[in-house]
Amino acid sequence: MPAPVIETGKDAIVEPIAVARCDLDYYIAIGAYGRPGPYAFGHEMVAVVREVGDAVKSVAPGDRVIVPFQINCGECANCRRGWTNACAAVPSAASYGLGTGIDRDFGGAFSDRLRVPFADAMLVPLPAALAPETACLLSDNVADGYRTVASHLARFPGAPVLVAGGLAQSVGLYAAQAALALGAERVVYADSDDARLALARAAGVEALKVDYAETRRHDDTFLITVDASSVAEGTAYAFRSTAPCGFCTGVSGGLGAMTPLPLSGSWIRGITYEVSRVHSRATLTHVLGHVCDGTLHPETLTARTASFDEAIDAMFDPAPKIVFSKGA
Repeated sequence: MPAPVIETGKDAIVEPIAVARCDLDYYIAIGAYGRPGPYAFGHEMVAVVREVGDAVKSVAPGDRVIVPFQINCGECANCRRGWTNACAAVPSAASYGLGTGIDRDFGGAFSDRLRVPFADAMLVPLPAALAPETACLLSDNVADGYRTVASHLARFPGAPVLVAGGLAQSVGLYAAQAALALGAERVVYADSDDARLALARAAGVEALKVDYAETRRHDDTFLITVDASSVAEGTAYAFRSTAPCGFCTGVSGGLGAMTPLPLSGSWIRGITYEVSRVHSRATLTHVLGHVCDGTLHPETLTARTASFDEAIDAMFDPAPKIVFSKGA
């Protein structure tokens, strides 16, 4: 690939030094993601700034930064609202590492260099006390799990939380971890996978083995539920386990173009359902603060740290979270 260059005064050129494997990256690697390649790969990252445009004020060459995976300008109406997954200045869903560029591929975290088109809006300086291998986790899956519970627990302190785990492997576990850290009086993590259930127990969460195809709902109901299963049966389980007037958040759109929902019973109980991609840049600041003050410990779910040279083989490791580091 041609090396990226400064195109406008707002640009920066960065060198990725630590990359976390997103849940979606694993499915891309094994061929289960529908978007055809080739395209540059990887999008959860920490990088070193190598060049900056003449209008960039917040970072300088040599700085270590967290790079949000979604491209956002910070100036349009959506960005000002905090809707940084829907920046109006770039094509829809523009991001690193997912082949979503309509007019251009923005590159991926395993590239030697990347162009960051809105450096002042996007780049977050890495705190000196935080290891790149921890910070690279934060801009997508950790933020995604956190946002599913944070606003609801702020509104209803101590409310119990149920997470239906599954194909969004690390997002569900991060959601359970965040709920516990943010003061939920009870956190239940349901899943069919023994390895993920063991990780949930190790995090101090109540873990429950469930076959979504056979179990319609949890015995109790929860004001806050999270669907990280990505399968229709798991979504229905989360819906039916949500208390009257409760809140269910989905972290994926499911495996097909259409996903059936148990809307009749949910309408009677008055369930609020939100399904959305994370607002990477807007949520990153909050997550970073919790990691720096010791409230969140996402690094405890990292199963393995590999070198960039090991990335091709390690990408197929089925563990929920793998980190790649130039220092490994």
